[in-house]
Amino acid sequence: MNQINYQKELEKILEGLRQNREQKDGTVPSETAVVPRLFLHSCCAPCSSYVLEYLSPYFRITVFYYNPNISASEEYQKRVAEQKRLIAAYNREKKGYPISVVEGDYEPEKFYEIAKGFEICPEGGERCFRCFDLRLRETAKRAKTGSYDYFATTLTISPLKNAQKLNEIGEKLSAEYGVCWLPSDFKKKNGYKRSIELSAEYELYRQNYCGCAYSKAQEID
Repeated sequence: MNQINYQKELEKILEGLRQNREQKDGTVPSETAVVPRLFLHSCCAPCSSYVLEYLSPYFRITVFYYNPNISASEEYQKRVAEQKRLIAAYNREKKGYPISVVEGDYEPEKFYEIAKGFEICPEGGERCFRCFDLRLRETAKRAKTGSYDYFATTLTISPLKNAQKLNEIGEKLSAEYGVCWLPSDFKKKNGYKRSIELSAEYELYRQNYCGCAYSKAQEID
């Protein structure tokens, strides 16, 4: 079975949005034009840096910082502070439509619950897939409650994350909650490279593991 090129699927959607926004004379509507709302799960500021730069000209984005997989409270607080700092900088620079942020509850007990029995799974395996589902499920729920047009995640920018699986989970939750999933494979088109450049530009803290105790123990970036 051929894998879906999720980057191309995203580009089709963005092109459709671009065409809808353009007036017959080729100009772009004012800020009062109807713009789709995106509820975007973010794993961290570095991964979101390129995604926000890329998507904010097309959507009114609310970043949802929900990462119960981060085991240490101090690490969690450091990462969420960097996320908010980056968004504030982007809004000052007006890189696109204004970006807002919602911080979810910090509830690592939920991660440990879904990871039970999968503690020794290799990084990138079933434990990670269950973690993806946990975070994206909460994102879909909130997107539904908030009447957002789309929901998505920054996780596909990482070369270490399974974009195929992430999109499969997103599509499943889209059908379950009735909110459109925005497909992505953000690492393509030099997206990951751009995120590294932006991280350096904004002097962002770049962690060397996903956040969970099991990942840290395996010393996986």
